[in-house]
Amino acid sequence: MKHAVNAEEPSLPRSRQANERLHAMVPGGAHTYAKGDDQYPENLAPVISHGSGAHVWDVDGNRYIEYGSGLRSVSLGHAHPRVTEAVRRELDRGSNFVRPSVVEVEAAERFLATVPTAEMVKFAKNGSDATTAAVRLARAATGRSRVAVCADHPFFSVDDWFIGTTPMSAGVPAATDELTVAFPYGDLAATEELLVRYRDEVACLILEPATHTEPPPGYLAGLRALADRHGCVLVFDEMITGFRWSEAGAQSLYGVVPDLSTFGKALGNGFAVSALAGRRELMERGGLRHSGERVFLLSTTHGAETHALAAAMAVQATYVEEGVTARLHALGERLAAGVREAAAGMGVGDHVVVRGRASNLVFATLDENGRPSQEYRTLFLRRLLAGGVLAPSFVVSGALSEADVDQTIDVVAQACAVYRKALDAADPTPWMGGRAVKPVFRRLA
Repeated sequence: MKHAVNAEEPSLPRSRQANERLHAMVPGGAHTYAKGDDQYPENLAPVISHGSGAHVWDVDGNRYIEYGSGLRSVSLGHAHPRVTEAVRRELDRGSNFVRPSVVEVEAAERFLATVPTAEMVKFAKNGSDATTAAVRLARAATGRSRVAVCADHPFFSVDDWFIGTTPMSAGVPAATDELTVAFPYGDLAATEELLVRYRDEVACLILEPATHTEPPPGYLAGLRALADRHGCVLVFDEMITGFRWSEAGAQSLYGVVPDLSTFGKALGNGFAVSALAGRRELMERGGLRHSGERVFLLSTTHGAETHALAAAMAVQATYVEEGVTARLHALGERLAAGVREAAAGMGVGDHVVVRGRASNLVFATLDENGRPSQEYRTLFLRRLLAGGVLAPSFVVSGALSEADVDQTIDVVAQACAVYRKALDAADPTPWMGGRAVKPVFRRLA
């Protein structure tokens, strides 16, 4: 096996061939748009063979230090032994039955013990199903149709109520799109103005409790009070913040309890499992032990596959017993400090910018005028790949070693040296190697 760090840039003939085969059969060439080859420099989109810990190997034999693993889902590292052993134990026992498995009892008990602010939980396979179930439940409980989403948060669901608000809204009826309105993060006055404008029409406020910025003091508590005053349901999308901020969710960290919350990503360490959790009074509307109108909450054939629930239980146990969240923060802090120092040392500290909580770092690539630039992002990603670092973000996993982080910082420094040359020339084109990487959400392919 060769290591990409010593190459001018990795040689990817087999990956290019595999990408072509994918595009011939799979729309977009990937099953998640954020994994598409348009997100990477031209001819430098590796197709992965396998992973172990914080490293992945492509089909051409190149090894990379990987960040943002599985779109932030693999927070313990690939093939984590505690998780894979839990999964392996269930595989020989069957994965899906005509009645609930006892594993569903154990998984629900474990989740509610880990996230004590929730009173009931229902599992599914992906985040979109969980958030859409939360919206449906809020509409049923309030008798209202409008959904208010946080305009500053990039993604909530593949379903019409959200996708209709993005540039990729083709196929979504205008009547559906019009039922979703937006509020700005951190601005209670603007949110209240929205709720007054649509008085008694908004079923829920849905947002990530935090992303690349921390909530302003009193903001989440103020939002809780607004929701109560206007009779709408408060939903926290904890797909990312769950486990990365705290194993009990950002709601525990910030001390504000939503009516409903959704979890996923890190919950399964790469296995397909998500959760809708919340107040019993609301959740039971999707159950059998009430006298009111029933809500078709979540009913999925594979929502309670035993091996995925076993993975989730192993993840939660590992987080609690091994202090994983603290490790993620420590690794992220070391990486952020090193990247900032490397960028400043090469004279690009105002152009390669690290943002976010230490456990969930992203980076911005700014041009000579300080504007976000896909062209400079292309240059930067290309140099990272040449150094054996696969990093659409700088989101860490617990499997990274300090040596991995140090090597990443060295590669970033080399990338920043090239970045400086491009800034001096006011033209990144000679260092891009082809077309620019593209934003996921765009109207035209």
